[in-house]
Amino acid sequence: MRKFLLFSVLSLLLNSSVALDLFRQHENITYGQKLESASGTFELGFFTTGASKHFLGIWFKVSPQAIFWVANRDSPIKNSSGVLSISDNGNLILLDNSNSTVVWSSNSTYTSNPTTVQLLESGNLVLRDLETNGVLWQSFDWPTNTILPGMKVGQDLVTGHEWSLYSWLTSDDPAIGRYHYKMDIFGSPEIFIWDGTQKHYRTGPWNGLRFSGIPDMTTFQDLFSFNFTVSVSEISYGFSNKPDSLLSRVMLNETGIMQRLVWDQHASSWNIFFSGPRDQCDFYSKCGVFGVCNANDAVVCSCFHGFEPRSQTGWYMRDTSQGCVRKTELDCANGGHGFNLVKGVKLPDTHNATVDMTIDLDKCRQKCLADCSCVAYSGADIRNGGSGCIMWAGNLVDTRFIDGGQDLYIKVARSDLDASKSRKTHLATIISVLLLAFALSLFPLGIFIWKKKKRDRGKVSTTGLSFGESSSLKDSELPLFDMDTINLSTNNFSIDNKIGQGGFGGVYKGQLPNGEEIAVKRLAKQSSQR
Repeated sequence: MRKFLLFSVLSLLLNSSVALDLFRQHENITYGQKLESASGTFELGFFTTGASKHFLGIWFKVSPQAIFWVANRDSPIKNSSGVLSISDNGNLILLDNSNSTVVWSSNSTYTSNPTTVQLLESGNLVLRDLETNGVLWQSFDWPTNTILPGMKVGQDLVTGHEWSLYSWLTSDDPAIGRYHYKMDIFGSPEIFIWDGTQKHYRTGPWNGLRFSGIPDMTTFQDLFSFNFTVSVSEISYGFSNKPDSLLSRVMLNETGIMQRLVWDQHASSWNIFFSGPRDQCDFYSKCGVFGVCNANDAVVCSCFHGFEPRSQTGWYMRDTSQGCVRKTELDCANGGHGFNLVKGVKLPDTHNATVDMTIDLDKCRQKCLADCSCVAYSGADIRNGGSGCIMWAGNLVDTRFIDGGQDLYIKVARSDLDASKSRKTHLATIISVLLLAFALSLFPLGIFIWKKKKRDRGKVSTTGLSFGESSSLKDSELPLFDMDTINLSTNNFSIDNKIGQGGFGGVYKGQLPNGEEIAVKRLAKQSSQR
């Protein structure tokens, strides 16, 4: 009897202390027992909050407070009697053993085959059919408030299932809170944080490299690969770690802030790589419709060029909720409009936008010009010089200036085209015209200089001509004159034409038949005899 009791105690201790990564039907996990992933990165077990409520969750072993998945978040167990097991029909169930109540179930597809549950090294809890090894259910499909590498946010277009996050109610209560992190799959897909039924924060649309409103993503792309999928079967976003990357997670906290956290193993703490909303311009529609927010300005809100506040009084009192209206309505019938360029922005809410990935920016402009409902356009993908087209109809909402932002082209009446940009264009045109005029004015001067040099070459040629040495110039590029021409031009070397005397003879002026003046040096007889 004593041996039996000793064996029972040892078995209980072993079951409590040895953490396996899986269990099968007719096995279970009770309070104090854990599942541990193969390399010891993650643990599954029961935890207790300050309100003495008990939950089943998964956390990082190095940081047990970083609980990223909770099974029974809205159905806490009031004591430590919880049991995780597999039902006879193959479902994963959580029981309140004090009254045999099922407080949570995986609700997976029924199977008559035996099943097993395993905590993978990714942090994913997987229920499998033992015979087919098929996945019947997985925790990654039912996230709580955290995305891990390999998880995603978005929607399965075949089943309609949505992957999204809900914040905890408080920092100590994992019940569903007020904030919801989900993807809007319409227009150009982007992720929103909702505060109840109100939009709270927006990432901006995916532009091929990152979300339009989070240029910071490029600063940690050496750690993660970003996976954005748009297909007939799903629209989703997720990320994966690159080799040798550190532990990381993206969490929606109880105050409605989305954070990207990376584990610093030296400091044993989580470092914040990104947090949003980051400033007042990140709060949804801070400046109303057709308004743009600039966090670096004392007055953060302004209207796009060609627009003005709907309520001047409200705007003066810093109430920008009513946004802006056009100064001049568009005359679509007569085509009296153009586009103002706004550089470096998080693109507006794309819920009312259409996307065409088959055309470039020039064709996008033409298409928007021809469409009366189009109020703005931009490129959809910024990679490789840009491609694709986003066109907005209706109001432009939640636009802000941001470092590394994109270009947005807003349709306005021709009278409201940006005057400063027009002046710059006109100035550039004027400068070009002046430069051309200056170049043309130099042309006659160039001709004059060319002719003068030609005359000078003629003078040098005739001045250096020695009549006893004319044969030496036959192959020269200098012009040659016969004696009759020289005699005629100098009036037979008239003394009246003599303009100087050198050591080798006199110099005479002359005039060629074409009117060109020349100077001719006539060698003295004694010089020719030297």
